[in-house]
Amino acid sequence: MAAKAHETEIVKAVLDRYPRSYAQMLGIDLGKNTPAPLFQWLVCALLMSARISADKAQEAAKALFDAGWTTPDKMAATSWEERVKVLNENGYARYDESTARYLADTLDLLDKNYGGDLRRLRDDAGRSPSEERKRLKAFKGIGETGADIFFREVQRAWEEHYPFCDARAAKAAESLGLPADGESLAELAGGRQALPRLLTGLVRTDLDKAKDDILKAAA
Repeated sequence: MAAKAHETEIVKAVLDRYPRSYAQMLGIDLGKNTPAPLFQWLVCALLMSARISADKAQEAAKALFDAGWTTPDKMAATSWEERVKVLNENGYARYDESTARYLADTLDLLDKNYGGDLRRLRDDAGRSPSEERKRLKAFKGIGETGADIFFREVQRAWEEHYPFCDARAAKAAESLGLPADGESLAELAGGRQALPRLLTGLVRTDLDKAKDDILKAAA
């Protein structure tokens, strides 16, 4: 019981320090399971897959959405030069040109295969997590890491992934003395809607090297 209580205190410390998931920080409501938020989170997963800090990827994503490019149609109406300019000016200079191309490729595949709606990807995959991952990785710039990022938050709406915990979050959980499996972390977090918040908090704890601060707060 004492160990469980300590785990609860650690989780509370993580969530107190990092109360929102990455999607929530950008105002993306994935609980609605509608095309625009799913597309926006796919864009974020693509940006966060590059060898760049999560904060800079978030900054770049926010800039794209603030420009009004929040749906596949709106993004498709932009030029490569326009996308490069926004990315370059918002913390994504190193990967601006390649990512602008990846976005175009993503839009083409999304339109051709799924009519611009990622819910069709889910349905065409038979709601199989492994098949959804395979199809998601067909988007240029999305690999295993990008798929992990996408499913980390989409599990709020796509219940076939719940309880999902990616390797990055699991490693951070272990370093704090927490269980590293999705089921245990979901129980500690308080369920499916809260689990992505905890996973984001765990990843951010690792990125910020905040382990000692978290453990001190939980003591």
